[in-house]
Amino acid sequence: MKTTLSLRRAVLPTLAAALFLAACAAAFDEPLAHAAGGPATRDLWPPAWQDDPQDAAIDFSPPAFDPPSATHCQRLPGTREVPGGGREQGAAMRRGHESEAAHESLASKRKEMHADRAEASSAADESRAVGPVAKSAAPAFAPSPWPPQPSPVPVPVPAPRPARETVTAGMVDDNADFAEYLNYRQRRSGLPVRERDVGERYLLEVTDVKGRPVHDAEVAVQRPGVAQPVMWARTDTGGRVWLHPRAFLAPGVAEERTLGVAVRKNGVQSRGLLQRGQAASVQVRLGAMPAMPTRLDLVFMVDATGSMGDEIAKLKNSMRAMADQIAQLPGQPDVCYGLVAYRDRGDAFVTRTHDFTHDLGAFQHVLSQVQADGGGDTPEALNEALHEVVHGMSWRRQAARMVVMVADAPPHLDYGGPQYDRDMQAALSKGIKLFAVGASGLDPLGEYVFRQLAQYTAGRFVFLTYRDAVNPGSGPGAQTAHEVKQYSVQTLDRLVVRLVGDELARLKG
Repeated sequence: MKTTLSLRRAVLPTLAAALFLAACAAAFDEPLAHAAGGPATRDLWPPAWQDDPQDAAIDFSPPAFDPPSATHCQRLPGTREVPGGGREQGAAMRRGHESEAAHESLASKRKEMHADRAEASSAADESRAVGPVAKSAAPAFAPSPWPPQPSPVPVPVPAPRPARETVTAGMVDDNADFAEYLNYRQRRSGLPVRERDVGERYLLEVTDVKGRPVHDAEVAVQRPGVAQPVMWARTDTGGRVWLHPRAFLAPGVAEERTLGVAVRKNGVQSRGLLQRGQAASVQVRLGAMPAMPTRLDLVFMVDATGSMGDEIAKLKNSMRAMADQIAQLPGQPDVCYGLVAYRDRGDAFVTRTHDFTHDLGAFQHVLSQVQADGGGDTPEALNEALHEVVHGMSWRRQAARMVVMVADAPPHLDYGGPQYDRDMQAALSKGIKLFAVGASGLDPLGEYVFRQLAQYTAGRFVFLTYRDAVNPGSGPGAQTAHEVKQYSVQTLDRLVVRLVGDELARLKG
């Protein structure tokens, strides 16, 4: 008996120590996740209902992500839904964030604002069955050292409009007029957003041996003498990517004067140095690159709450015309279409994801099922939807990746779970450009967040325009209440086609 007890006393501490070491190893391994991250490196999803708001501190660890790995979209659109919990549970949850009286006031105003459109919503939208999403397995990364070790160096309430009325929109490129964008950010510095300092930025340009841009090259930004990157990115169709050191460097290393930039594609590697303060772009040249087919992965991320009936109707009506025009662009791109609709906690669903498909008819069918309903308070589940777009879609290799986000409200910044600033970094890591379309009624907070998403990923901020800037019910026109300058106006469908065409035009055949 004494011998048995002695063995137990000896074995139990050893077992406890082993479990402790395993837990520590997991804790240390998780921040090192990168392109080959896998499920263990992703945020817990969906988040707990009664979670606390995330701490205001900004997370400067590199974002976890899986690299674009799908080879095709020859499938019908699979569907995945995160339920919203129903109206009663959502109302109870929201009362935990604001007083009951304030909540009832907001809900009452929202109800009055959209009563006409809510009556037309389909009850069938709430009861559709959903199936599994088809996912492509991510390839394992080669065990060779990568990246290489660096050297030590108040808008008015919109009035209902006819569903088939022309919708006009303007567009600004905040990276092209960067000084004005920084001035705008300064004017709006008091807004409660997830701030990332983009005031310091550098352009990385990657070319092949003939000087042609290299699309979809993987980029790792490193500190001197440290192999683990501080940020990941992928080049766009022009072989370019904007880097913002103060947006991803932790405060303790924010003054590092030299950063290494490692680049690879198709097994070919090269590197360059970023000297903080340099005026010229960082140039990296790779070896010979084979010609690639013209591929486009296009996702529509749509706010499906009650205030979005007009915009959803227009998207449905113009989808075929947009698709036909995109198909006729030079190179006749191979296009995959995806859709993420979202509402909010307490609605029928938080997110409803339809993975990529090549079948335009099938895509139009799932789009036709999207109905505007729900909401209640102004912010919506944009954080959760963006997380789904970036991490939940089967993005293809060697494709231009674009997201057209159509919404009229900012994200909830009082919830835990995914946060948009982390997922816009992950989008850059996967080479996804965000084109944020501000629908009627988008407030200053929403405009700021939309422009953050677009600027950081080298997308564009798009906004609906009207005959009278302060009256969305005045019909199509060239005026807007947003803080933008020097913009041109087109119909929204033509503008989307133009943005796609500009992106694809830079691909070499």
